[in-house]
Amino acid sequence: MTHFDDAGHPRMVDITGKPVTSRHATAEAIVSMQAETLAQITRGETKKGDVLAVARLAAIQATKHTATLIPLCHAIPVEGVDIEFEFPDATHVRCTATVRTTARTGVEMEALLAVSTAGLTIYDMCKSIDRQMQIDSLRVVEKSGGASGRFVRDYGSRPSSG
Repeated sequence: MTHFDDAGHPRMVDITGKPVTSRHATAEAIVSMQAETLAQITRGETKKGDVLAVARLAAIQATKHTATLIPLCHAIPVEGVDIEFEFPDATHVRCTATVRTTARTGVEMEALLAVSTAGLTIYDMCKSIDRQMQIDSLRVVEKSGGASGRFVRDYGSRPSSG
């Protein structure tokens, strides 16, 4: 357990000896909702405005606050963020975030926080029309850089999003 010292106290891992490398991570979350809710979102007809534009901005902002919200995360430079929304069917929004940096540690937590925040923003903006919404399948789908190299999630065993 690298986040605990010999006495069992939490600590931030010392990364000063690690090389600076180019790193990226992609994470996703899936928001489930009623078909009419998604239709209102995609038509831009919700009372609170452009749900996906606000969710995109919230996700980008979240990446910049990761070290503030997750106690043992390092404050690292976020050099690029891409937020995408896909609609695999009439009741789901897949939120994807890809975060890039050149640093001594990776950006998996930044990508996970981005998609979590995007999903929460969608929920917040649409909760008055759909209290049944839920956020599922929060996960890293790909990462590269650093000593552990590249990881790509095996979607062959992917659980259903609904």
